[in-house]
Amino acid sequence: MYDGHRVGVVVPVHNEAAFVGDVLDGLPSFVDVAYAVDDCSTDGSWGVLLERAVRAGADGLAHEQAPDTVGELPVDVPVSDPIAVTRPDSQRRDSRGDSDEVRPASDGGTAADPPVVPIRHETNRGRGGAVKTGYRAALDDGMDVVAVLDGDGQMDPGELDRLLDPVVSGAADYAKGDRLRDPADRGEMSGWRLFGNALLTLLTRVSSGYWGMSDPQNGFTAISREALEDLAFDRLYEGYGFLNDVLVHLNVADARVVDVSMRARYGEEESGIQYRSFVPRLSWLLCRRFVWRLRATGASPRRPTASLYGLAGLAALGGLGGSALSLSAGADGVTPLALTALVGSVALAALAVAADRRDNRPLVSRLDLER
Repeated sequence: MYDGHRVGVVVPVHNEAAFVGDVLDGLPSFVDVAYAVDDCSTDGSWGVLLERAVRAGADGLAHEQAPDTVGELPVDVPVSDPIAVTRPDSQRRDSRGDSDEVRPASDGGTAADPPVVPIRHETNRGRGGAVKTGYRAALDDGMDVVAVLDGDGQMDPGELDRLLDPVVSGAADYAKGDRLRDPADRGEMSGWRLFGNALLTLLTRVSSGYWGMSDPQNGFTAISREALEDLAFDRLYEGYGFLNDVLVHLNVADARVVDVSMRARYGEEESGIQYRSFVPRLSWLLCRRFVWRLRATGASPRRPTASLYGLAGLAALGGLGGSALSLSAGADGVTPLALTALVGSVALAALAVAADRRDNRPLVSRLDLER
């Protein structure tokens, strides 16, 4: 428990057997439950999750009623007490209380480690699908704040409290890491990764309305229960564009987002993102979500930007259409009317962006890292 709030941590896993054990071992003691979601891994990840679940003790919380998402114990994993995977150990720390007391565990160790709930997908659904499964389990179990920390070791569990602070204090509904704030951290990224991240930051700003946000691909996040309940899970994209899609949906719900500056951490793990195919695919998703956001917020008196964007689009279509007709008719150049429409569309688009930034400025804040 952290500052009176029950904390759940979702750890999405796909072929991370070499790293996920250390990630789970490094979780702070204030974490009440860790939901380790194996997205149909083909290596030994599932065995690692089960071993950690038995070592730390499991929780037996409400998600236990969803056997289609909770995996079974394989025969090759030695388990002295299989019930421990799905039932709480009465000798372990009571995560529902405020006490930090560590009681003896039945295995002779201590119960300082948070209970680990191993959940397995029978088919690969993508990182977003794994996080959604963890989110649902955390909501069912009554968590007040739910963080996400990838199983590849690129996120430092020791910085989890910095994400939780603005959420539990009520200053933000959603906190996310930001590795692009400091030049030294940007220097840790490859040139292609940095370019892709910068491009996706721009596109996500336009699509989501969070113009002050940076590093949208950073999956180290924390969200309040109230904001999580406002998300339409069935609409959310399940691939690597999940994080960007969440930001769009949060903006429609007027959720406050804070960027928490943190150091980049890269080791021997390999990213599953292929930017050459990922960027075009995500760009198309963000275009669709941009239109959806404008439609969803168009009736709000606080956000009159939908009409400005709409006028800019109409002016651009008129200018382009007029130019095409002029050229097809054998005209020497673009007609003054078509040129005026094109210039007007640019001016209207700039006005819409300015209004969008102004309307959404109160929804974004930053928390810088003290070095």
